[in-house]
Amino acid sequence: MIIGLTGGIVGGKSTVASMFKDLDAKIVDADELGHSVILPHRPAWKKITRLFGKDILQNDLTIDREKLGKIVFTDQALLKKLNEITHPEIIKLIKKEINLAKDKTRSQEKILIIDAALIYEAKMDRLMDKIIVVYINEDEQVKRLIRRNNLSKEEALQRIKSQMPMKEKVKTADYVIDNSNSLNTTREQVEKIWQELISLA
Repeated sequence: MIIGLTGGIVGGKSTVASMFKDLDAKIVDADELGHSVILPHRPAWKKITRLFGKDILQNDLTIDREKLGKIVFTDQALLKKLNEITHPEIIKLIKKEINLAKDKTRSQEKILIIDAALIYEAKMDRLMDKIIVVYINEDEQVKRLIRRNNLSKEEALQRIKSQMPMKEKVKTADYVIDNSNSLNTTREQVEKIWQELISLA
């Protein structure tokens, strides 16, 4: 079973992923894959530097993601172009992981969780059997984002608005984990869903 785990920016998706991992789930982290596709001299890196110029590079030629973020989150057209470069590369790697998982018949690996922020935006939902959305409300999102990335309220909202609205994600999800309360409350929801997934698998 291929499970998509998604949510909004700073919604606690990684925290939930690590809770599933503690229960022995096999996790594929799309963020990590995203970092790997933009490494120096990879196809996506070449296209990004062609589009944004060498100013976004650090001394070791890696892309300065903070600098790039500041550019694309104030310009929807550029964000769209960046996603058009990186998404196909990330999806290729995710498909590879899915195929690897399907080749394995070991009993404990009947469930593969793809942890990815942009499952709906990148149309990856069609690769998934079930989708779990980690939910927090927008006010909390803004607060967390300002704290984590040292942004203004305006910048935080721009980043949130660059993703599909949380309400839309919740509507189409198979499971919703409300991450607004304590970690224990979140963990209880994770364990309940994991039990259900195991019985389905």
